[in-house]
Amino acid sequence: MKTVLFTAPYMIPFVDRFRPVFDKYGLELIIPDVRERMEEADLLKYAGQFDGAICGDDRYTERVLAACAPRLKIISKWGTGIDSIDAAACSRYGVTIGRTPNAFTTPVADTVLGYMLAFVRRQPWMDRAMKRGEWQKIPGQTLSECTLGIVGVGNIGKAVARRARAFGMNVLGTDIVDIDHVFITESGIEMTTLETLLSNSDFISLNCDLNPTSHHLMNADTFALMKPSAVLINTARGPIVEEKALIEALQAHRLAGAALDVFEVEPLPHESPLLKMDNVMLAPHNANSSPAAWERVHWNTIKNLLEGLGIAE
Repeated sequence: MKTVLFTAPYMIPFVDRFRPVFDKYGLELIIPDVRERMEEADLLKYAGQFDGAICGDDRYTERVLAACAPRLKIISKWGTGIDSIDAAACSRYGVTIGRTPNAFTTPVADTVLGYMLAFVRRQPWMDRAMKRGEWQKIPGQTLSECTLGIVGVGNIGKAVARRARAFGMNVLGTDIVDIDHVFITESGIEMTTLETLLSNSDFISLNCDLNPTSHHLMNADTFALMKPSAVLINTARGPIVEEKALIEALQAHRLAGAALDVFEVEPLPHESPLLKMDNVMLAPHNANSSPAAWERVHWNTIKNLLEGLGIAE
C-alpha cells in the first residue's frame, strides 16, 4: 500500500469527496493539521513515511527532499506556482513535480480589474464615508484615463491586458522573455522596459513568477521610478515586493496606494503597518477564488499524483 501526505489546504475540507478514488487505488492518506502551508520543520516530521504528496505552498527544500528520498516519487502541487519546491533537488532525487498550468487565469485577472475599478471609482472609500455619516463626493476617474503597466505578460498578464483594453486603458508590458507578436498586435499592448513602464503607469500589476530575477523586483529603487499618484497591485507572489520598502514609499506619499493579495510572510503579521493604511486594499491570498477553477484543479492534482505513482486513472 502506498501512502500520500495530503496537505493542500483547499482540498482538505473536501477530502471525503476524494476518498473513493484513493480507496480504489489502495492509497493511505496522512492528513496533518495545516493552516496555510507546511514549513520545512513540519515536513521533516513525516520524512520517509510517504510515497507521494498533494500539497499547497509547502516548503519542499533540499533538506526535506533528501530526507524523503528515495521513497518519495511525486509532489503534486495544488495550483500553478512551484516556487516553494526546490525543482533542482527534485530532479537529483528522482521526484516528479505535478501542477496545473493556467489554473487561475480568469479569477486572478478579474481580481486585478476589480482593484483598479475600486481605486478609480473610489467605491470602498465612499462606502466607508457614508457609513460614518458623511455625505462626501470623492472625486474619481475612469480607467480609460489611465495607463496600466503589466510586469509579466504570461497567461494571467495577457488576460489582464485584454480586460484593461476593453475598458479603454493604455497598456504597457514588460517581460524577460519575448512575447508572441500576434498577441501584441491583437491586444495593442506596448512592450517596453521595466523602467519605462514604472515611470509611465498609473497602475502596476505584478503578474510574473517568483524566481531569482523577480525576488524583490519592487524595492526602494524601483518604487522611486513610479509616479506618486500610482497604485501597485500584487496578485502574484509576496516576495516579488520588498514589503519594508513598499511601506516606506506609502508612508512618505511617494506612492498613492497598493492592492495586495500576497505577502512576504503569510498570514500577514498582525503588527504589519499595512493593516492600518487607508490607501491599501488587502486580501488573504484569495485571488484564485473560483468554484469552477478549484474543481478543475482538485481533480487534476489527483490525476497528477496517480500518474506520478505509476497508477493509471
